[in-house]
Order: sequence, then structure tokens, then C-alpha cells
Amino acid sequence: MSIYAIGDIQGCFDDLLRLLDLIKFDEESDMLWFAGDLVNRGPKSLETLRFVKSLGKSAQTVLGNHDLHLLATAFKQRKPRKKDSLSDVLEASDSDELLYWLRHQPLFYYNDNFCLLHAGLPPQWDFTQTKKMAKKAEKTLQSTDYMSFFKVMYGEKPDKWSSDLKGMDKIRFIVNCFTRMRYCEINGRLDFTTTSAVGTQAKHLMPWFTIPKRKSSKMKIIFGHWSTLGFYQKNNVYAIDTGCLWGGQLTAIKLSKKVERFSVDSSGYIVPG
Repeated sequence: MSIYAIGDIQGCFDDLLRLLDLIKFDEESDMLWFAGDLVNRGPKSLETLRFVKSLGKSAQTVLGNHDLHLLATAFKQRKPRKKDSLSDVLEASDSDELLYWLRHQPLFYYNDNFCLLHAGLPPQWDFTQTKKMAKKAEKTLQSTDYMSFFKVMYGEKPDKWSSDLKGMDKIRFIVNCFTRMRYCEINGRLDFTTTSAVGTQAKHLMPWFTIPKRKSSKMKIIFGHWSTLGFYQKNNVYAIDTGCLWGGQLTAIKLSKKVERFSVDSSGYIVPG
């Protein structure tokens, strides 16, 4: 069995189909890992959701910030934004089924060799803590009282990890790490305003995966979310959001001893790995 991890689709369904043709995906023998942000901004969010859901055990996605935005919008806890392209999902006959399925997807997924998340981890979390924090937030999102979280999901505080965090403040911090994090300070304080390419940020900010002595450094982590970073493979980190939505590429990596890259651009051109 081959496992392929795929970067942010954001409704670019046709590009996904081209990429699957390129890697010769076999639903019967292969598995796909999706790094979150299946939906929004692109033209075919509904088709993307239906397709990934239909793959069953042949696919696994983690939640991204745009996926959570879809849920918050559907639950009337957030007004649609001008650039959103979610109406097809919200108006679909199977909308409730798709939203239920999406809400029950994890924030963190892993096997014996690789870990998958959408955005990042604070430097204080090791593998055990990461699993624990993900499960805590997932339990809230998947509970019958899930609406309590979506009412307070948006917010940038707290912005630094502490074992003293409690209640929805703690859940918000966890979710912000897994779905929104890019840069932080050396002590782990999150920054949500800087989205630019590495090297252009303020001097006090560092990409989360370059923080010295971060406790997740031995984990092989695959993530998306950061289109201005592009493809990045170094020190056990694999960034695979290559900006398909913005005219870049949609990328898959084959998870093996020697990670292989496969990409297509919006014209259908195969980008050399």
C-alpha cells in the first residue's frame, strides 16, 4: 500500500483529479492523507467534500481553518465573507451529512512514521502532549455541545501555552495551533498577523518549526496552510501547501523512506518533483 499526503485543495477539485491521475491512485490499495482546508475560495468545495468522504477508509483528512470556518458559517456563528465559496455546500441536499462528517474529522493524525496536521505546534508540546491536546479539542468538536465552542472559536487569545489554561480558552488555543499557526516568538507566543514568506517577517518572529529545542523536533510532521512558504522539506518537516488556489501547484508526497514529490499546476502541467 502506498500513502500520499496532499496539500490544501480549497475546492480546486479538478486539480485534485489531475494529481490523482499523476500518482495513479488506486482506491483499493492506496491511501490519501489530506492536510486540511478541503474547502473555500476555490470553485468546487462541494465536489471536493463529497469525493473525499466517499473514499471512506482510503482517505483521511485533518481539519483546517477553512473547514472550521465552513462549520461556523453553517451553524450561524459566523457571517459568510465576500471571498467565500461555500454556498454550494450550505445549500446542498446532503449538507447536513457532509457537515456532520467534517465535524468528526481529527485535528491530528499519525502512523508509525509520519504525523499530519494543518498548521503547527507550539514548542512546548511533544508527541504525547500533541495527541492529548488534539483529543481534547476533538472531543469538544464532536460532542453534542459542539455549538458552545463555535460560539467562541474566533479569537487570538490566549496566544501562549500554559498548563493553567482551562475551558474554552484552552480549546481555542489548541485549535488555533493546529489550524492557524505559522510564526511565533521563541517562547512560543503565537502571531496571527504575519503570513508572508520566511525571511520577510519581523526579527522577533520565527517559523514554528525552527524554534530551538522544540519538543516535536523528532516527529516527522506534514502540514499545509502556508502557501507563501511553499514546498519545504527539512529537519523532519514537510510543508505541502504549494498555492494551488493562487495559481501555484497542488502537491502530493509519497510517504516512504525517501519521500517523493508530485505536483500539478492549474493548467494541468506536471511540475517536476
